[in-house]
Order: sequence, then C-alpha cells, then structure tokens
Amino acid sequence: MTPLFHFKTHYLAGKLHSPLIISNFAARHHRSPPPPPTAASTMKRCRKEESTRIKSTAEPVDIEDISFRGKEIQKIRESLLEWYDENRRDLPWRRISNGGNDVGVEEREKRAYAVWVSEVMLQQTRVQTVIDYFNRWMGKWPTIHHLAQASIEEVNEMWAGLGYYRRARFLLEGAQMVVEGGGEFPKTASDLEMVRGIGKYTAGAIASIAFDEAVPVVDGNVIRVITRLKAISANPKNAATVKNIWKLARQLVDPLRPGDFNQAIMELGATACSVTSPSCSTCPVSHQCQALSLSRKHESVQVTDYPMKVAKAKPRHDFSAVSVVEIVGEGSQSKSRYLLVKRPDEGLLAGLWEFPSVLLVGEADLASRRKAIDGFLKQSFGIDTKKSCKVVSREEVGECVHVFTHIRLKMYIELLVLQLTEGGMNCLHKKQESSTMKWKFVDDKALSTLGLTSGVRKVCTMVEKFKQGGPNSVPVKTRKKKKDPNQAVKSELLTKD
Repeated sequence: MTPLFHFKTHYLAGKLHSPLIISNFAARHHRSPPPPPTAASTMKRCRKEESTRIKSTAEPVDIEDISFRGKEIQKIRESLLEWYDENRRDLPWRRISNGGNDVGVEEREKRAYAVWVSEVMLQQTRVQTVIDYFNRWMGKWPTIHHLAQASIEEVNEMWAGLGYYRRARFLLEGAQMVVEGGGEFPKTASDLEMVRGIGKYTAGAIASIAFDEAVPVVDGNVIRVITRLKAISANPKNAATVKNIWKLARQLVDPLRPGDFNQAIMELGATACSVTSPSCSTCPVSHQCQALSLSRKHESVQVTDYPMKVAKAKPRHDFSAVSVVEIVGEGSQSKSRYLLVKRPDEGLLAGLWEFPSVLLVGEADLASRRKAIDGFLKQSFGIDTKKSCKVVSREEVGECVHVFTHIRLKMYIELLVLQLTEGGMNCLHKKQESSTMKWKFVDDKALSTLGLTSGVRKVCTMVEKFKQGGPNSVPVKTRKKKKDPNQAVKSELLTKD
C-alpha cells in the first residue's frame, strides 16, 4: 500500500483541501492586498500545497478493497500477543477467565458468565469504576443459576450508579432465558446472539475468551486501532465502514489464542492507542501503523486524525417538576415516609424507582409547576393537597441538570411535607388497588439503601442538605420568599443513566 492511497483516504475525510476551492478563495479576494505573511501562515500554506499536490495524483480506493495480508497479519499477531503477555492489566474477570484450557464444562461456563458480566458492565463505563461493581456482583451471584433467581429490584440495587440500567435488566433476562432453556451456556457466537441482550460484540467476546472460538470483537477501542493501522478515514459510524472493520478484525484474530488476541487489541486501544494521546513509541504494532507512517512523512497528518471525528447529535432539552413527597404522622415521634413511584417497564430508566415527577413543556414558573404536580398527585394517588391532606410545608429546594446520552434534563425540585387525613389514606389505598402504576412508601433508612439512579440519588442529597440548612416545617401560608443562596441549591450532574 503506497502513501498515495493514504492521502486519498485522508482527503475524503476532509483533511486535505481541493485546489479548486483554494483558487476560488483567492479569486474572491483578489482586490484586497494580501497581509504580510507570518511564519504560521507560511507553514499552513505549505501544508495545504503539499496536501493538494499529493491529492491531485491520488486514485480513489474503496474501503472494501482494504485488507491485511499474510506476513502483516502474522507480525501483528505475534507483536500484539507478546506485548499483551507482558503488559496486560490484572483485572478480576481475567483471573477467572485465564485459568488454562484443560478445564471442564462447569469451569468454562463460569468463565463465560464472568466475561458476560464484565463486558456488559464495561460498556460506556470506565474499568476502575467497574472493578468494585463486578466483585460485589460475583460475590452475590457467582453463577448464572444464582442470577436467574434474583429479582429486578435486587439487580437494580446492585447496579445503582453504573448507569444505562437496561443493561442490568438484559443480564437478568438473559440469565433466566438460559436457565429456563436447560441451563447449558451457549458456546458459539451465533448461539450466544440468540440470548436476550447479547449482541455481536458481547457474543464474540464470550465465545473467543471462554470457548476459544476464532471470532472477532469490535468496539470503540478496536475501531481506533484498525483505522490507524490502515489509515482509514471513512466515517466510523457508517454501517458499511463498521461492516468492513469487522472483516478486518476477523482477518487478524489469532486462531490459536483468539480470546487473548481480542483482549490484546482492546487493551491496546484502551491504553497505548488512546483517543488523544497515543504512545506510538511504545506501541507493539507501530511498524505496521500506516497512520503513524503518514504522520512522520507529512506535517499535515496526525495519528489522532484517525478515526474520523464525527459530530455528536445535540441532546434534547427536557424539563420536569420533581416533588419529594414526605408523609408525616401526628406528633414529633412519628416517623416520616417518602413516596416513590415505579417507572414503566419499557423506555428510559424502565422499572426503576423515582420521586413523583411531571414532564413540563418547557421552562415553567413556580405556579405552573405546582399546578402540574398537584394534578399528578390527585389523579395518580388520590392525594388532594386542598382536601385529603394537610400541607405541613412546601419548599423549593433548587434545580438540578441531569445529562443522559441524548437528553439534557433540567429538574425543578420541591420538598412537599404532608399529613394525610384518614380519608386521604383510604383514598390512597383504593387508588393503589385499581391503578396500573406501582408505588410505595419508604423511610429514611430504606431510601439510603435502595437501588436508585444517580439522578434520583442527587435529588436525595439536595433535599438532605436543604433540610440541614433551613427550617423544615414552615407553614406554606406564612412562608415568605427569600433569596437565600443556602436554600437554593443548583448543581450539575454529568453522570449518565
């Protein structure tokens, strides 16, 4: 493969400029005298001229024609496996999955389960964060049979804080599916993809690491390594590009050590071949890296140009009113309880518990938010803040911005302390019997141990700080609005659920 091709792919990524565009730019500005050239502008012009010269003689190359060849494949395998044997990180799931090949069926299935749990946890989550979660999970559910007997509430509680809770539900449902189907763990990638929640990547990881099937894996790390090895500038999110990267990954998999090779190429992408600061001097496959070769020959090219940068879609902006409803009894010794609502079984944060909340059309004033909350409480629980209960206090706690993958949710949080009348309690129980919505009351202790999302947990923390910093039981009618920064907590939560 000649440098000519690489600059063609680089040009397709928009890194190199067309001579037509440059000449048009000059024509539009021919009447203005050019500014005195600086060292930076001269260097930039030289880079453009160099890129244009190389581009003008390059021939188009289809990504489908890119492939690894015999000696190249062997060298990459040998170098990468030797590097991995010396540098692999000591991770708990590897201790389970790297016990040798002369083991029985039970031990291999234990490996497969450990790989499955770890790979699902590692999706969109840092390794250091996953280690403690993995150890706790395996301590509670050491085999797939143990997990299959768990409830979704237990699983969510164990998962709390990791985010992307659908992963936890799929793990449980997948385990139940395998056990109900006879309990034998599928051993090939194609059979594993039949299990709920297991996709092509996870199936490849389990099959290669636990059962030595020579199948590839492709995640963000692998995409980065391969696009740099071949200087591929095509859009890495494009379906055709991804398909061809899977083809290239399949060519590289070592048939004798498929699991170790897949872990090695992912390890390389996670460490030495990082997104912004690759350690090319210590990379075991630097001699085969065409992106590195190009960067050494031409200043206009950098290794980090690969893979192509794709603009992220802007998140949708949503707004919600959240009411932390605290029910108190008569007398100072009575324990307070909090109302929690279970989200629907499908959709965002499916099946998880949260405080009563209402989605708003947009930014809303205090009166509009309270009206929306009052309507929701009356319709869903039969709680009428004007008839069936006594409002002990109603305070504005503050605002919280919670960022999901594709949604930026701004929450307006209030603390609503109620004392229900006997009629209000009866109405509440009748509503629960007839409603499809599930809810429950929990005390402070249960609230602190319950598996809540990081967003809900943030609300809990804000309310707790608010209670410590201001009066807890000021009647609504006599409460005056004060601009006290200690009582209006604003925070930004950037973890994802």
